[in-house]
Amino acid sequence: MKKVLNVLSVTGFMFFGAVQSTFAQEAAATESQTFHQILKQNFIDGGPGFMGIVLVALILGLAIAIERIIYLNMATTNTKKLLASVDDALSSGGVEAAKEVCRNTKGPVASIFYQGLDRVDEGVEEAEKAVVSYGGVQMGQLEKNVSWISLFIALAPMLGFMGTVIGMIGAFNDIAVANDISPAVVAGGIKVALLTTVFGLIVAIILQIFYNYIVAKIDSIVNNMEDASISLVDLLVKYKK
Repeated sequence: MKKVLNVLSVTGFMFFGAVQSTFAQEAAATESQTFHQILKQNFIDGGPGFMGIVLVALILGLAIAIERIIYLNMATTNTKKLLASVDDALSSGGVEAAKEVCRNTKGPVASIFYQGLDRVDEGVEEAEKAVVSYGGVQMGQLEKNVSWISLFIALAPMLGFMGTVIGMIGAFNDIAVANDISPAVVAGGIKVALLTTVFGLIVAIILQIFYNYIVAKIDSIVNNMEDASISLVDLLVKYKK
């Protein structure tokens, strides 16, 4: 048992020594290289096969995030202006004119308004039910595929930590084969362990920023939808009187 603890203790000191030595050598060797070259070299050193999985997680996560951001920006509507237009249309041309305004306006709020106006002849209560029901449908459309981003956020650092474990296993295997504990023997495995962890954390951080922005954008749109729906019901009550 003491022998094992001694080996682990020596290995720990060698680990930190190898880390300092590796980064010092890289800093000296890469002074004349561009950022792109350094990034590419570190990616290759971390193992293209394993690092490729982390890169795929980043690409897929960014693709979904960009698609959601574009969709949410297109779904953003000036609700005050829309309500004023619907109110004027109801006063001047009735329900059909108000529906035409909604048809010519993009975004989930206009779609919800249209569903409510389409059922106003059945009563205000039926129109309100239609607004609430279709509001849930539109909320689902806003949140579509967002859960995949959170999956990649959780998956990227886990893959990085897995690479750390694999790198450490490789370092111990090198020690066993060489029958020698020295920085030169374990540096390769430790470098793989560090690089996979760093890349995994970077991917998670990037996707987390996009995820938080998307969630905040969805919350803002949903709040506007709820406020506008209440205002629409009030307009319909006034119109039916």
